[in-house]
This record gives sequence, C-alpha cells and structure tokens, in this order.
Amino acid sequence: MIQWFTKSFEELTNSELYAIMQVRFNVFIIEQNCMAEDLDDYDQKALHLYGMENGEVVAYTRIFGPGKKYEQAAFGRVLTAKEARGKGVGKELMKRTLDVIAAHYGKVPVKISAQSYLLKFYSELGFEQVSEEYDDYGLPHIDMIRH
Repeated sequence: MIQWFTKSFEELTNSELYAIMQVRFNVFIIEQNCMAEDLDDYDQKALHLYGMENGEVVAYTRIFGPGKKYEQAAFGRVLTAKEARGKGVGKELMKRTLDVIAAHYGKVPVKISAQSYLLKFYSELGFEQVSEEYDDYGLPHIDMIRH
C-alpha cells in the first residue's frame, strides 16, 4: 500500500530528500539517459508530492504555485519508479497532484512541459498542447495547459 506525502522543501527530512533525489536520478539520468541538470534551484520553491511503498519512493512530482516557475501553476519531474509501473500509480499521482494544486492555489490554470510521448496521457487529464515539439536535454517535449 502506497503512503502519500506532500511537503515543502523545508519540511523534507534529509532521508526523504535523499530518497527523492535517488529515484529522480535512477529514472531520469540512468533509465532515460537524460543528462539534465536536475539540481536547478526550483526544489526549494516547490511542494514535493511523493508516494512511498516498502520504504522506497515509488512516485513523485514537484508542484509550483502560480508565478513560481510559469505564470500558471505547474508541476514537473513526474515519475513512477520501475517497480510501480503498470499498476495505475501514475494516474493516482496525477489525481493527487491536481488535488494538491486545487487545495493550495484554487482553480487555476496549470502548465507543464511534458515528454511528447505522454500527450495522450495528459490529454486524458484535460491538458491541451500549446507549443510545437522541442528538445529538452535530448528528449522531445511539448508545453501543455489545463484550464
């Protein structure tokens, strides 16, 4: 059973932050071979939503209020750990992400930079493509907004 947490950067313990950074490294750097600069000074401005199972982070995203990253609210660094994929965890993460945004910031537009292959996934959540495809650290991305 997954336990879900939402914390500000200051509320994260050293162990929690380490576990989050470890799973981000495993998914984005190792699995996706994306040599992105993960430590981008946005973590300190974000709420961190993550799910833990058996002592491991299995789902994660960071959430921004309007004006923190974009004019709109936003979320990013979305991931589901390999062992949790195919079980609906990603959809649960997105439901919880949108619930956290609504609870903290109200009914506001949400902008994301999504990997292009996830267009259908995010479209089913009410997001619309608002940009042409672009390269982000070697991975095709598109901007999407949910009103």
